[in-house]
Amino acid sequence: MTARSTRRPTAAHSRLAAVGAIAVAGALILTGCGDQTKDKNNASGSSSAGSAPLADKLPASIRDKGVIRVGSDIAYAPVEFKDNSGKVVGLDPDLAAAMGKQLGVRFDFQNGTFDALLTGIRSNRYDVAMSAMTDNKSRQEGVDPTTGKKVGEGVDFVDYLTAGVSIYARKGDTKGITTWSDLCGKKIALERGTVSEDLAKAEAKKCPAGKKLTIEAFDDDQQAQTRLRSGGADAASSDFPVAAYAVKTSGGGKDFQLVGDQVEAAPYGIAVAKNNTQLRDALKAAMDAIIKNGEYEKILTKWGAEDGAVKSSVVNGGK
Repeated sequence: MTARSTRRPTAAHSRLAAVGAIAVAGALILTGCGDQTKDKNNASGSSSAGSAPLADKLPASIRDKGVIRVGSDIAYAPVEFKDNSGKVVGLDPDLAAAMGKQLGVRFDFQNGTFDALLTGIRSNRYDVAMSAMTDNKSRQEGVDPTTGKKVGEGVDFVDYLTAGVSIYARKGDTKGITTWSDLCGKKIALERGTVSEDLAKAEAKKCPAGKKLTIEAFDDDQQAQTRLRSGGADAASSDFPVAAYAVKTSGGGKDFQLVGDQVEAAPYGIAVAKNNTQLRDALKAAMDAIIKNGEYEKILTKWGAEDGAVKSSVVNGGK
């Protein structure tokens, strides 16, 4: 959900689907980030390789196993989260299941903290990361956006959606916040390693003396929401689809409200190791196939993200 990117804010704004269009897929959003254990209920998609039109495009090792291991921060509704039964649901799992039919494999979503997902690819813990992750040059090149230093091997992205970043506050208590510059002198809660954190850090550098922007970064978005809900922060930030879903569902729609427009619209991508070009290209082919056959549009509409639809998948389209 959050366009978890690393670019600084610009004047450009865009809207995804209206909050009311977002489907409520469960009454509770259950947390669990950091739980690196495998959930038996979290496999997405199932199809025999023999009946799958794109199975031959996969690396033989993955085709033989029949599984693509997916690193994901599974506490980011409606992109990926656990329903009341503990099953992993959301936009990304649904897209993965549709792709799995094309490739003849299932996508096994394994829970992890967002800022450790790319490390998990480098260590071969995951084959891919699919977690509302924004495709940008810093991640492609393995560079820390704050320091500009190399932190590891970069990744390639298979892009599949466009989303931006939003700010939200307690309902009826916005503290006069409508833009990022209004955050000076206030406290914001957000998820660590996301574009929201990068944007907040960039804004903090612009704040005048005596009006410090205080940033509280948490392991997952649910913790940030809890902090705001309790009054421990003046605002919170996440990707627009996630913020909109929180506004619609938390407290039956009575807890939060969006403030201002979303900014920094950018592509979500499935992250793949740069040396795994065959898997990358297979994923792109599968995404293009479900865009063409209409499954993609149905899934985006189900989760209220149809305004972020793309006409075709691209590799490394982020800036």
